[in-house]
Amino acid sequence: MQRFDILVTYDVAITTKAGLRRLRKVATVCQNYGQRVQLSVFECRVTLAQLEQLESELLSIIDPKNDSLRIYVLYGGRNRSLRAHGLDRYVDFDEPMVL
Repeated sequence: MQRFDILVTYDVAITTKAGLRRLRKVATVCQNYGQRVQLSVFECRVTLAQLEQLESELLSIIDPKNDSLRIYVLYGGRNRSLRAHGLDRYVDFDEPMVL
């Protein structure tokens, strides 16, 4: 089963209580699919079906008139697409973990 590395970024307007609720919901959905690497940025490794499900869930939450959602597919994977500098707490859950 092919998996894709994706980057999910969002900017949710939080000037209202409804906006704060949307922000929490968006973050919660993203946490179900990947890991937070910055405040409103998540890296995820998903199948095509999971990508479509994630996008559907997020689109049902955001307010397109006030919020922004971007999903980038990192063709070639995270390692070929990323230049990280400074602190990088990313954990590759597909690699063997040493305890």
